[in-house]
Amino acid sequence: MRFGRTRRTLGQARRAIRARREQVRAPRLAGAEAALVQLPLLRPRPTTAGRVTVRRLAEGGTSRDSRGVPPWLAKFGLMSWYTIGIILVVSLLVFATTRIQLVFIAVFVALVFTSVLNPVTDLLNRVMPRALAVGLSLLLSFLFFAGLLTYVISSVVGQWDRLARQFEQGIGTILDFLENGPLPWHVTQDEVYDWVNDLIRQATEYVQSNAGDLAGQVVSNAGAVALVFTVFALSLFVTIFLLSSGKRMWLWFLNQLPARNRLSVHRAAGAGWYTFSGYARGTMIVATVDGILAFILLLVVGVPLAAPLAVLVFVGAFVPLIGAPLAMIVAAVVALATGGFLQALIVTIGVALIGQIEGHILEPLVMGKQVSLHPVVVALGVTAGTFLGGLLGAIIAIPLLAVAWAVFSTLRSPDPPLVELPDEPGTTQR
Repeated sequence: MRFGRTRRTLGQARRAIRARREQVRAPRLAGAEAALVQLPLLRPRPTTAGRVTVRRLAEGGTSRDSRGVPPWLAKFGLMSWYTIGIILVVSLLVFATTRIQLVFIAVFVALVFTSVLNPVTDLLNRVMPRALAVGLSLLLSFLFFAGLLTYVISSVVGQWDRLARQFEQGIGTILDFLENGPLPWHVTQDEVYDWVNDLIRQATEYVQSNAGDLAGQVVSNAGAVALVFTVFALSLFVTIFLLSSGKRMWLWFLNQLPARNRLSVHRAAGAGWYTFSGYARGTMIVATVDGILAFILLLVVGVPLAAPLAVLVFVGAFVPLIGAPLAMIVAAVVALATGGFLQALIVTIGVALIGQIEGHILEPLVMGKQVSLHPVVVALGVTAGTFLGGLLGAIIAIPLLAVAWAVFSTLRSPDPPLVELPDEPGTTQR
């Protein structure tokens, strides 16, 4: 009896708890059903390809993605992110290059030496071992530049006395023209002397007041000379290995890449090296011809220091657009100071003729289509390189742009070009 009574009591308690739970759950279910919103029906819609897709149209009838962004905005947003990424990568490369500028200069000079000496080394390699051909080509290049430097120094020393007398006479001629010439304004010799003496006095005072800073600059310049020799030694070291085992080094690099990327990287690098080596050899040939023509012109006219001025023209030819003309202007000024206006006029005309020969004969014949950059791109590249890296930036801007364009042209797959511009919307052909 006792256990039966306990069982009935527990059963009644369970039924009371269950009834209480159902009473609490009923309002909640009613509220949840009232909160439901009837969704629109999704109807299948055939596409242009004949397939059936399920697509939800927003209010207004314009198609949007799952985030509610129009397709054109998503497309241009993605392009913007790509552009920002490219700019960041290029900026990081430029910043890293500025941190190791001396190493970059050494590698660049080594690539120039390699592109110029590689044909000579290949020619010598036909009759001798590769290591001996590399050493002989380097020795011949050193002898050439040492002989050229010796000739320039000896010509300067031998013509110094005559140059000083001619320069003094030329300065007197210029002063006489400024004082008695047909110009609307005149400058007397006393005014010129006072102006020169004032400059000398200001320079003396500056040296006396900044002696400590100038001494520090001299010490820093001595350190810069040591850095130049260090960069030259490093570039020579790299050149030797590139000439002797450049192909094996490149093969090792290709083997570090995934197999699917090796062919494309090799093609792009080959196009870049072909452009760079063609530009370096072409510039060397054009600079040599410019120097020889300038030397012949100055020697025939009778301008002193023809050899140093010709070397200046040779060096200036490595700076595109402005290098050689500036060197020729210096030669014309020397001709004006030493020989008068007639010699200066002849040198100026000769400079213009040499520029025409360089632009219309030498560069198309030597470089061909290896460096196919528009003159506007060349001008903008030289200007930007000058602002970023000074004279060095002006020298390396054009080969870097040419290599970048060659690599891009090799990797891309262009669409068929347009023969002529299409008509604008709303216009009719006549």
